[in-house]
Amino acid sequence: MHTDTALPESVLVERAQDGDDRAFEILVRRHQDAVYRIALRTLGDAAEARDAAQEALITAWRRLPDLRDPKAFPAWLYRMVGRLALNALRARRPEDPAEEDHKGLRERGAGPADSALATDLHEALREALSGLPPPQRICWVLREMEGLGYEEIAEIVDTTPTAVRGRIHRARTHLVEALEPWR
Repeated sequence: MHTDTALPESVLVERAQDGDDRAFEILVRRHQDAVYRIALRTLGDAAEARDAAQEALITAWRRLPDLRDPKAFPAWLYRMVGRLALNALRARRPEDPAEEDHKGLRERGAGPADSALATDLHEALREALSGLPPPQRICWVLREMEGLGYEEIAEIVDTTPTAVRGRIHRARTHLVEALEPWR
């Protein structure tokens, strides 16, 4: 017999749509880290990212009955947080780019010089990302940091896969040029 946490996602979505709080709680646990990462890497501010992630999850709970295809839940949720993050980004036009957790880079370093290099590279990436228009930034974050496919990203940002490919290509070109000194 399946435990609740072992149930397929579509079953959990259907149960949550029927008002099962426990099923939605499991869905939240499965996706909350990705939702937060998308918001954080788009906004570059932990407090704003927490707010956007929380707002996305609350909105998902409220709008869950409107979701027609339970299998589309992850893309639907990521689209929601992506839009909230983009709206917040457009509202403030940040100086700080999408935040990348570089703790692992510092931990792998052999000493202070490696740690400083990792920090400098992280800052260079943050600066380069801040130069991207928000639509390019979110597409790049979803592809390169979250590993989503072009179709999924297109659904999340409400455009075509061709447009996503173009945005990611332009973002990569910008980042390669901006990070040229680090080669």
